[in-house]
Amino acid sequence: MKIGLIGVPMDLGQVRRGVDMGPTAMRIAGVSERLSLLGHQVRDFGNIHVPDRTTAKVGDEHIRYLDDVLKMCNILADHVKNTVSRKMFPLVLGGDQSVSIGTFGGLCSFTTKRGIIWIDAHADFNTHESTPSGNIHGMALSAILGYGHPKLAHFRRIYPKALEENTVIVGCRSIDRLEKDLLANSRITVFTMKEIDKLGMGRVIDEAIQIAKKGVRDVHVSFDIDVLDPREAPGTGTPVPGGLTYREAHLVMEDIYDAGIATSAELVEVNPILDSSNRSAELAVQLLESLFGKKIFENR
Repeated sequence: MKIGLIGVPMDLGQVRRGVDMGPTAMRIAGVSERLSLLGHQVRDFGNIHVPDRTTAKVGDEHIRYLDDVLKMCNILADHVKNTVSRKMFPLVLGGDQSVSIGTFGGLCSFTTKRGIIWIDAHADFNTHESTPSGNIHGMALSAILGYGHPKLAHFRRIYPKALEENTVIVGCRSIDRLEKDLLANSRITVFTMKEIDKLGMGRVIDEAIQIAKKGVRDVHVSFDIDVLDPREAPGTGTPVPGGLTYREAHLVMEDIYDAGIATSAELVEVNPILDSSNRSAELAVQLLESLFGKKIFENR
């Protein structure tokens, strides 16, 4: 596989500083080298230029830094579009989850008939009207599916940018009050930690794969490192207790690889300032290895 790495050192979508260092932390953990060792051709396009918090304007507190986030999204969308045009798999390294809007801004240039596996402690389905924080990283999935503020929902004038009925959230355990109503009225499938506890991760990810791939050729995988339990990955800005274990997270990525459905991916919200010895970035890279085919043992 030809993989195009795109770093997005973005931190305007949330309030805790340091997540802009996530792409560098994952590079220090050897993401390019380790994916290359799996036999892939990896080209690192470096980090895109993003607005700086020292000069960015907060604007409306219900949708903070909107204009500057959109500037980043436009730049990223062009890079993703160019990467796909080169027949490369776009792998986006965040940065906070607001980068997903830019990722889909590029992907939707080719098709909107796309499934999503959204692996996250949060639903990210707020809008500017439901959000308790005003942070755009909590509005990323709703914007991709055409909900919320028109500047986000109609970004690049294509909306929705993926199929709602092919969208699955896995590992969710923190949903805001009004956000619950929005989700309940959507066609998104949500597997919370309760379903994972009751059914087991193997069954949950198998069902998620079937839903995401039904009737489509393209599936995007978005992995927020905070889906892991904070004891596994402390380096993230919005930790929530009771998350995935190390092995559950790897099973998710291994099964997605085995299904052969992923055509784009991103890994976001790694914050080395809050980490210990780059532990979370190291784990993030290990998970990417599983997504791209690393196995414990290959049966012959």
